[in-house]
Amino acid sequence: MARSILVFYGSYRSDRTGIRLARYVTEGFAARGAEAELIDAQAVGLPMLDRMYKEHPKGEAPEAMETLAGKLRRADGFVFVTGEYNWGVQPGLKNLTDHFLEEWFWRPAAIASYSAGRLGGARANLVWHGTLSEMGMLVISSTLMAGPITAALDAEGKPTGDGGAALERAFPRFAADLEWWVDAARGQRERQAPPY
Repeated sequence: MARSILVFYGSYRSDRTGIRLARYVTEGFAARGAEAELIDAQAVGLPMLDRMYKEHPKGEAPEAMETLAGKLRRADGFVFVTGEYNWGVQPGLKNLTDHFLEEWFWRPAAIASYSAGRLGGARANLVWHGTLSEMGMLVISSTLMAGPITAALDAEGKPTGDGGAALERAFPRFAADLEWWVDAARGQRERQAPPY
């Protein structure tokens, strides 16, 4: 059975260069045989967090939230593609993730980050590690960082220049790391129900 990987992207800016990395990651996992789907927080359009999914009476959550909850429950693993805003995380991506909790549990997650500068979103990448762990995910040790994003990937998300070559070298290990944990977690869930 193909691995189901959801790739999350959260910029709401009108000039969204990070979508290049989100497309690159999604296409990369698909090329490796995964059922990879890009989840764009802007397109999903959840409101600023008022009620989490679990706080809605059963069957009464907004349609977009209900649909995404189903995808989260069926997914084997997650990739979070994050930009760095003032040394922190993107509010759009953080808002989307905070609408859910138990739906994230017992699955591995990976982080790919980017920025306009040479650090490739390293500070936001670091912050997401703790956040995703607190939300019940196992965060893999491999990571991707692209910066400057516009020098590493063209408008279609294809690698270019030295930055693109670095991504091409790093992606196979990143993908293999997540796939290993996806298989391990899926196998364990099949053998034994999660403890909570």
